[in-house]
Amino acid sequence: MSLASLASLAWVGASLPDLARYRAALDQSDQVQERLLRRYLRENADTAFGRAHGFRDIRTMTEYRLRVPLSRWADVAPWVDRIAAGEEKVLTRSPVRVLEPTAGSTAGKRIPYTAVLQRELRRAVGPWIVDLVRQDPALAWGRSYWAITPVLRPGAPDERSPVRVGFEEDAEYLGGRFRRLVGATLAVPAALRLVPDVESFRYLTLRFLLQAPDLTLVSIWHPSFLTLLLDALPRHWERLLADVADGTLTPPEPLADGLAGTLAAGARASRRRSQALSRLDPRDVVGIWPRLRLVSCWGDAHAALHLPALRRALPGVRVQTKGLLATEACVSIPFRERKPLAIASHYFEFLAGERALRVDELEQGGVYSVVVTTGGGLYRYCLEDRVEVDGFVGRTPSLRFLGKEGHVSDLVGEKLSEDFVAAALARVFAGLSLEPRFALLAPRDGAGPPGYALYLELAEAAPPELRSLLEQALCGSEGYRYAAALGQLAPVEVVRIAGDGLGAYLRRCQELGQRLGAVKPLALSLRAGWEAAFAPGP
Repeated sequence: MSLASLASLAWVGASLPDLARYRAALDQSDQVQERLLRRYLRENADTAFGRAHGFRDIRTMTEYRLRVPLSRWADVAPWVDRIAAGEEKVLTRSPVRVLEPTAGSTAGKRIPYTAVLQRELRRAVGPWIVDLVRQDPALAWGRSYWAITPVLRPGAPDERSPVRVGFEEDAEYLGGRFRRLVGATLAVPAALRLVPDVESFRYLTLRFLLQAPDLTLVSIWHPSFLTLLLDALPRHWERLLADVADGTLTPPEPLADGLAGTLAAGARASRRRSQALSRLDPRDVVGIWPRLRLVSCWGDAHAALHLPALRRALPGVRVQTKGLLATEACVSIPFRERKPLAIASHYFEFLAGERALRVDELEQGGVYSVVVTTGGGLYRYCLEDRVEVDGFVGRTPSLRFLGKEGHVSDLVGEKLSEDFVAAALARVFAGLSLEPRFALLAPRDGAGPPGYALYLELAEAAPPELRSLLEQALCGSEGYRYAAALGQLAPVEVVRIAGDGLGAYLRRCQELGQRLGAVKPLALSLRAGWEAAFAPGP
């Protein structure tokens, strides 16, 4: 039995208590939530935030709502600044170990991570992992790839702050012995995140994955992260095979000496593996990794458009869509073929208009915005994620992610939202039997009335009726229909782009300071100027 398999089995065994706790909580959602809230108030009453909001005097959920207002990052930032300056017991009694920047954010958010918050994340991830292995025990008998978030534009550390900013590796989110257990299952070294060049990052990721014929599980964020990675295989196939045979690393861009030495320590030579791979087509992913059983990725909202391409690339491999996981909190997990709330991890509220609802007040088909209280010191924090209740597991709601709250484009009062645009594109594409590799609606530059352009990557020419059908779908928004009728908005344009649309989108997001591994390709951009990012097509 390999070390990776031993570590996987140990991880599963260590997570069994979390599974038992979670299964029991699914049928006792209201009691579990009340106990969580009482614990937060009791443990953090003697913090600066707790004293300011009278935690000691709060007895009920209703009193909590009255004493503690809803918050967003602008409300939390001054408290986090005090933590960064070295002050203790600001938001939590539990010491802050790391201030973690939110993935994909350019707003300077730094989420406090404590031992309590790490334990809460384990209480969500553990049941998911055990449930996976119970369904398919072969997942535990091999190595895994958990998508690494590359540090493509590393910032200088703040030497004035005694609190570290950013985890050194993604496995640190779980903390303690779980970090070591997860690390022992991984096929790709964590130091790869320090590779600054995107093509070299992909090359080296593939180099380490190719030396892992026992790869069983891949966990990524957006489906495009993996399809772009696999697209690089044919480009570098011969060089990759030579590296596998010789135990070398020859990425397109040279590595710094220290990083090269660190990564080289994990590169193994295997002429047998190289020869076996040489008999395969680089597009035969299942042949290259015959024991691959599962890919976990986003699959709700606009990410759903990219699932067909991923499934075509991985015939016979199960693709499981993730629950809703943010840097701030774990909201839901895949479990029993649904995505129930991580009910045993944090305290949740849900906004329906101006009303804040408890978990036990949610209804089938209801659409809500998520509010969390966590062991990291976020209190009634608005994640600005819109979700729909698509069922229940026990007494706990199962959630489908719809899009970001507040991600709204408003050129002349039309107020197009991310979830509306994603649904409109999905309907139009399905009606025309189109499967674009990339699609983005964005404000367009140019003279005349403002308007939108759909940037589209298609293998074939766009059907002529696409433009009118898209305009009709967008007019499903009353604000858009009114503005179009008044001539305030020009009709939508369709711009077919050539080459790698997703790659161009990701490069532009990098230039704007976002982190590659967790960038969410969206249906709607609030920015204009994409003409410069995309190569025009025929």
